[in-house]
Amino acid sequence: MRLLLDTCIFLWCVKNDAKLSKATRSKILAAEEVYVSSASIWEAAIKIKLKKLDVDLTELVASISKSDFIQLPITFAHAAATHKLADIHRDPFDRMLIAQSISEPLILLTADKVLTSYSDFVHLAD
Repeated sequence: MRLLLDTCIFLWCVKNDAKLSKATRSKILAAEEVYVSSASIWEAAIKIKLKKLDVDLTELVASISKSDFIQLPITFAHAAATHKLADIHRDPFDRMLIAQSISEPLILLTADKVLTSYSDFVHLAD
């Protein structure tokens, strides 16, 4: 299985947060490939600037390689795919992650149940 972690799951993973269940952690460890989107780093950078997230951005970016995660850049195709998404969820970062998961295809692992309405490619973390 090839996974794309949503921003929240990625942050829980690198912080070793107790919110990340053993079942979800096992899914991530068992995956063939685990991706982190550039959109997640962009979202984190904005939240850090707004004082809504307290992490070191340089360390966060470095944690992608340290965790053997793969960087997923935002492409023109990903950006265009957001146009086809229903207006179920308005968050632009989540919409990009959904577009990327459908375009690649990758399983988007999320903690946000609303996102599962978009596609079978979106899976709710345990």
